[in-house]
Amino acid sequence: MATDITADILIIGTGVAGAITGAKLAQKGLKVAFLETGKRIDRFEAVETFWKAKIKVPESPYPNDETAPHPVSHRINDYYQQMGPEPFKSTYTKLVGGTTWHWLGTTLRNVPADFKLKSLYGRAMDWPIDYDTLEPFYLEAEKEIGVAGDSSQDLGSPRSGDFPMPMIPMTYLDKQFVQALEGSKYQVSATPQGRNSMFHDDRPECCGNASCIPICPIQAKYDATVHVRQAEEAGAVVHDETTATRLNLGEGGKIASVDFRRADGSTGTASGKVVVVAAHAIETPRLLLNSAQEGAENGVANASDQVGRNLMDHPTKLSWAMAPEPVWPYRGPLSTSGIENLRDGEFRKDRAAFRIEIGNDGHSWPTGAPVSTAARLAQDGLRGDELDAALKDETSRHIRLASLVEQSPDPENRVTLDPDKTDANGMPLPRIRFDYDDYTRAGLDAAQEAHDEVFTALGATDVNHSPDIQGAGHVIGTLRMGTDAKASVVDPDLRSFEHRNLFLLGSGAFPTSATANPSLTIAALSLRAVDVIAETAKEG
Repeated sequence: MATDITADILIIGTGVAGAITGAKLAQKGLKVAFLETGKRIDRFEAVETFWKAKIKVPESPYPNDETAPHPVSHRINDYYQQMGPEPFKSTYTKLVGGTTWHWLGTTLRNVPADFKLKSLYGRAMDWPIDYDTLEPFYLEAEKEIGVAGDSSQDLGSPRSGDFPMPMIPMTYLDKQFVQALEGSKYQVSATPQGRNSMFHDDRPECCGNASCIPICPIQAKYDATVHVRQAEEAGAVVHDETTATRLNLGEGGKIASVDFRRADGSTGTASGKVVVVAAHAIETPRLLLNSAQEGAENGVANASDQVGRNLMDHPTKLSWAMAPEPVWPYRGPLSTSGIENLRDGEFRKDRAAFRIEIGNDGHSWPTGAPVSTAARLAQDGLRGDELDAALKDETSRHIRLASLVEQSPDPENRVTLDPDKTDANGMPLPRIRFDYDDYTRAGLDAAQEAHDEVFTALGATDVNHSPDIQGAGHVIGTLRMGTDAKASVVDPDLRSFEHRNLFLLGSGAFPTSATANPSLTIAALSLRAVDVIAETAKEG
């Protein structure tokens, strides 16, 4: 195997940001090489692994190899070195295609006000670009991913074109929420989602397997292997099980090369005219900080001391209850509708906004139902037909809401390097300090009040609210985008202020979290960066 790797564009990471960018650059005729810590996996083997797993969490279908370690939901502190005061709960995977393997598929856009939080409400900071600048790239991202949605629906984000596919139909459960909330301040909308509602892009339409998290068995749901394949068809080369461990500076502050280590223990050096790090919002700062050297004593791209800072999630209020009549959950995608009209307003001067996700997955998230329901009923002494009838009655009435709350950026919420613990590649494990401010906590309280009002409108009983703040699986911040090199890491094109040939892609660049699930915005920002990256490569 060759020791060294050379290309016009070197991309670290094959998730949605790296894969889409790499495919577009390769299609322009540029020589693209990917370094990916994880391995390629076989979908059907992964489905089998998930089915057989005794503990079913988002990561259970996937490898967690010694040389590609990642956080696992039920053992979160094995990987994250948590410093408190709150635990950071969201995870990701390391494999070809990245965390899109186990994403839900929600593809909401940010609303225009999300880009102007400081100007409009005196909170946090404004983005260096506005909604209108990003809108055409949102439209392109929807086409690239293949988003199913209702083009006539007003979700607060003006559109210049239609979704590429009709919406995924609302479930019977969704329609009960629509009916109960008609005329109220809670408007139920079909959720745009990155899954096929019809045969599209050589992939089948969704058939309701109901395991979107952690894996779609038929790839009706988009994952980044779609664009990895496009990139390879255009000549890109993927080096899997190959971990970037250090960026090396050259003349003029450019990134001259990248050290890597393969799973078999061999090492080498990769180089490109442009280096793109698209390793998500914890692994990217981890790599940059691990690259401290002469000329970058605080870590690469970190003269501002902002690398790793402002870590955010969408802290989630989880609630569940019993509907008065059967609503028949546990069918179809895990969520097909939500309440999206609470994402902006003057209230944002005082508390965080949120969106409410309506679950089709019953009580499985909070309680482990329906298995836990069957076990409880059996323990109560029910058997045979009586057990069957009780199980049918209870599970048919399970309802669940989850509000995803915007989190304020806080420079003290950060990723640093653990001084003592390293992984098999010799890289320090990520150390995380994390908390929620009063503004965010007020949003969580308002979400619980909203859940109570929604459940009341449905006539629901046995209402429960998790006392714990949940993670949404959204890792945001740590590489903030801005116009001031002293206060941010990358410019509006996602280029490092200090290293002209270094681009940092992904949700790490978000200055604020907004309330939309981040994947579509990641894709849109990546598409916007493609031409600038290509021009930089041609400059040499």
